[in-house]
Amino acid sequence: MKGDDIADRLLDFAVQVLRIIAALPKNPITGHIGKQLTRSATAPGAHYDEARGAESRADFVHKVRIACKEMRESRYWLRLIVRAGLLPERELSAAIDEARQLTAILTASANTASKQ
Repeated sequence: MKGDDIADRLLDFAVQVLRIIAALPKNPITGHIGKQLTRSATAPGAHYDEARGAESRADFVHKVRIACKEMRESRYWLRLIVRAGLLPERELSAAIDEARQLTAILTASANTASKQ
């Protein structure tokens, strides 16, 4: 089922990002970034699961759009880690690309559902 595939990818993304956060050097700056990224990277999967049990199409669209916004925020924090030189880009490029792909998937899903 397509929804299960997306849910699994969102869960895998969250796990991947949690591992990245664990690899960050420990200091006040990375502590702040780590907390923000933990929140934003784990939220899309939870919002998407909620959307799958939505009470209406409008509720589904709203929850998927929230998941999409959180995914965009996650991509921002990952890019910031690279730009600030906190971890090498090669360690984050797959997660950044997956965030981009998931954002596109979630956007398309919300757009399709809102047109039905």
